[in-house]
Amino acid sequence: MKADTRTRLAPRIAAVAGHLQDIVAEGTALPPLETLARQASLSPFHFHRVWRAATGETLGRTLTRLRLSRALQLLAAGETVTQAALAVGYASPQALARTFRQTLDVTPAELRGRMAQATALLDRLQPPSPQTFEPPAVELVEIAPFDVVALRARGAFDDLDDAFGRLFGWAETAGLVDGIEALIGVPLGDHRDLPPHALQFDAAVRLSIPASVSRPLRRLTIGGGRHARVRHVGAYSGLEDMTDRLLSQWWPASGERLRDAPLHYHFLDDPEHVAEADLRADILLPLDD
Repeated sequence: MKADTRTRLAPRIAAVAGHLQDIVAEGTALPPLETLARQASLSPFHFHRVWRAATGETLGRTLTRLRLSRALQLLAAGETVTQAALAVGYASPQALARTFRQTLDVTPAELRGRMAQATALLDRLQPPSPQTFEPPAVELVEIAPFDVVALRARGAFDDLDDAFGRLFGWAETAGLVDGIEALIGVPLGDHRDLPPHALQFDAAVRLSIPASVSRPLRRLTIGGGRHARVRHVGAYSGLEDMTDRLLSQWWPASGERLRDAPLHYHFLDDPEHVAEADLRADILLPLDD
């Protein structure tokens, strides 16, 4: 990716935004993430993070904002709540009403035929203003591929200690604790965007000695090639915020292309022994060679 990454990315993001507007206008379902990522010429591994970094909001929030904006216009023009809900892709008027209450603290029935009130609420559904952060300190590093023993965790990000605890329990039983070289995490979603039941995360350990593995544990190969490495200090729940800074402030001016592979975390401290404010973890973003 050349140094004009930001200029080249903008029309791709705009194209996806236009596609989302068409989806809302037609009342159709959101296409698979892979389809949107392909339209933006991005890897599905990175699309949702690049979208948030570029627009300041999640893809889900963008879609909700566009749906509510269109529904407001329809309601102000006299459409019923049911007509407006189905027209913008909601399965029922109750689903639209619930989103209206959660987002705008008003019911759609109150706005039918009321252009002035609807217009005022449209101002609250504008895209967020871009935020400017100090670019993080980034190292470009070459990482040889390495194998890990991984456990797929599902649930709240703050409960990941349980998954790592199970890994340590297995390692202790197998006599492998002294062979643990690193704690690795592979996020399969953004904990800020997903409810706990939908959040998946591969908790993993890198071992210096061979190990026999059986389900639910499995082997994964991590890394390989060039990576952008940035260190996060503080609560591990802030790793996604630091990733936003990496993608919004460093990457567009870096001249680098993102590789079609997941990023991973290298956890350097144990939350049970290090104060939250002092916890360290490296974010490793895969780059094309």
